[in-house]
Amino acid sequence: MNTKHEPTRGFARPFDFFNRMEFPVLLAGILIAGGLWGLFELAEIARDPVTHDLDARILLAFREPGDPANPIGSANVEGWMRDMTALGGTAVLVLLTALVILYLLMAGKWQIALFVLAAVGGGQIVSTLLKLGIDRPRPDLVPHLMLETSRSFPSGHAMMSAVTYLTLGSLLARVVKERRLKIFFLTVAVLLTFIVGVSRIYLGVHWPSDVLAGWCAGFAWAMIWWLIARWWLKNRATPP
Repeated sequence: MNTKHEPTRGFARPFDFFNRMEFPVLLAGILIAGGLWGLFELAEIARDPVTHDLDARILLAFREPGDPANPIGSANVEGWMRDMTALGGTAVLVLLTALVILYLLMAGKWQIALFVLAAVGGGQIVSTLLKLGIDRPRPDLVPHLMLETSRSFPSGHAMMSAVTYLTLGSLLARVVKERRLKIFFLTVAVLLTFIVGVSRIYLGVHWPSDVLAGWCAGFAWAMIWWLIARWWLKNRATPP
């Protein structure tokens, strides 16, 4: 009788790994792999001294036809875009991260505070190193609607907004039980990241490939730290 069931268990064993793997972990792995692959491919475009045609067409699509100096929309739209891009600026993200860390320390959750500091601070270091390594100049196809002095690839605003908002969004999603609230927090994080990236293209301070690379790097970095946090919390959990 036992012999009869041996082939079944033997056949199923190669699939045990997939049976044990949870869907969120698998999805995070796919996002990390896809983000790193996208970053690598976009870096090749950034190293090319010739402007990519799609980059140029998308950038010009945000300007009035025949007048690259004039962005589409009214003066109010330009003001809104400046406000939106500030959501991914260093001052806003540093202030937001500092307040979250301070709250966690006051609540006695110093380990989670260190996790947030490492995830966001490490992301900033990676962004700076990528900018120095690729050394791509800012777009010269259209006038810039705000002053920027750093290099162009990847977009630091796009990458750091993804890192910060996704890290904080995932933390909030872990402390609530309702699925709709989890979806809400993560959706807001992705939406803010998207708006910041689009504003960088609208203002003419980044090529679209810079922004896409920032999103790829930011999502991959955030997912790596999400997996680290998940592994750490799982290993420190005590049985009931």
